Amino acid sequence: MQRTVAVVGGGISGLTACYHLARSPNAPKIILLEGSGRLGGWLHSTRTEDGAIFEHGPRGIRPAGTVGKNTLLMVSELGLDADVLPVPGDHPASKNRYLYVSRALHRLPSGIGGVLRTVPPFTRPLLWSGLRELAAPRGTQPDETIHSFVSRRFGKELADIAIDSLCRGVFAGDCRALSVRSCFPALFEAEQRRRSVILGMVLGGGKGPALDSALSRRACDERWSQWSLRGGMETLPEALQDFLRQRGVEMHCHARLRRLERTAAECWQITLEDGSVRADHVISAIPARALAVLLPGWAEPLAQELRSIEAVSVGVVNLQYNGATLPITGFGHLVPSFEDSSLLGIVYDSVAFPEQNGSCGPSVRLTVMLGGAWFKQGFGDPDTVPQAVLLSRAKEAVRAHLGIVAEPSRTIVKVLKACIPQYTLGHWQRTETMSRYLEQEGLPLSLIGASYQGVSVNDCIYSAKMAVTRLLDQAC
Repeated sequence: MQRTVAVVGGGISGLTACYHLARSPNAPKIILLEGSGRLGGWLHSTRTEDGAIFEHGPRGIRPAGTVGKNTLLMVSELGLDADVLPVPGDHPASKNRYLYVSRALHRLPSGIGGVLRTVPPFTRPLLWSGLRELAAPRGTQPDETIHSFVSRRFGKELADIAIDSLCRGVFAGDCRALSVRSCFPALFEAEQRRRSVILGMVLGGGKGPALDSALSRRACDERWSQWSLRGGMETLPEALQDFLRQRGVEMHCHARLRRLERTAAECWQITLEDGSVRADHVISAIPARALAVLLPGWAEPLAQELRSIEAVSVGVVNLQYNGATLPITGFGHLVPSFEDSSLLGIVYDSVAFPEQNGSCGPSVRLTVMLGGAWFKQGFGDPDTVPQAVLLSRAKEAVRAHLGIVAEPSRTIVKVLKACIPQYTLGHWQRTETMSRYLEQEGLPLSLIGASYQGVSVNDCIYSAKMAVTRLLDQAC
């Protein structure tokens, strides 16, 4: 009898899990349950009549590493090669990244010259931070905050300015609370393996699995820093949906879950608002805290760990200025928390992807990121904050930082509630405890998505694939 696998959550993780299940020989019956009215999760693009694209979630994907190659392989398998918009290594959006410190924009050092001389906002050459790191002893703690780790190895200035800003850009989080072991595992492992982060990164680790494709070879040859898709990032979940429809996967939106229970026949009984579904295995691709609410009382040890994984909200304000020009060109700029805690940074979308500007002539497209771990402090409750407050804050930042005083020709304001999980100190222990519990109880439940093993699109896609591989191996 054919097994049934229910995938809960129709974001990129859930769609990827369905994709790999559907492609497998002897594929099970697959049911995808999504509580909202659309699939794709945080990959969400607005396409205007004049051809402009505005991203409300991730706007570009890095091609590097095993996880990057894995995503490009899936993009190729879906037939999207011709839609890829790369940002090659010699492009201004690859070379130029800025910090906004002391009310001025500072280009981050790049190349040997930038490392050897003092470049504001730093007070001495970064070479000294590198020499300090090479001489620093190996850490002895099983985990450490990112700020503590970088301060200990590279010095406090680098941690306070560059790393604080980076963590706000990547995690919308506070580097003084986030775990280096879980957020930057390659840095933690490099220190453990080689005693030095620099030596560990230069000497590298073992080779990952072969995930070669013409796209990843091209990305390597052209040194892509990131890539997008011509019709916006939402093109990827749309292509996955098309593939799944062709394979007969049942996809249900507005399928709000009420609870998960185990039946006497060792199946999952999934209670919805308007019915129920039975499944032999459940793949949860919803946030950890959302899953905790659904679990039966006897699974409290698991629910307790899931509840401890918090997430932060981000205000995303898309702005287009027709006829305007930027004072600099680059990927964008980040703002350290001591400069302005509620403003995370501004991305210069029209520099990286001018193809998405639309047909209204020269324009500047920007995305202003607000809040994150500082959302409530800066704006109050994400459920009730007026859009006008976020829009005003974003326009004011563009005026102050970039000197664009005109009114934008187009604005879109979104509040992405609890969109980025925060891997705080000890996150690795929480995920290990959950894995151990599932194994000991023999529960046919897989946990995927940004709550566990990486918040990037690449991480979500890779963890979904690995979970399906383990599930199919068990079924053999």
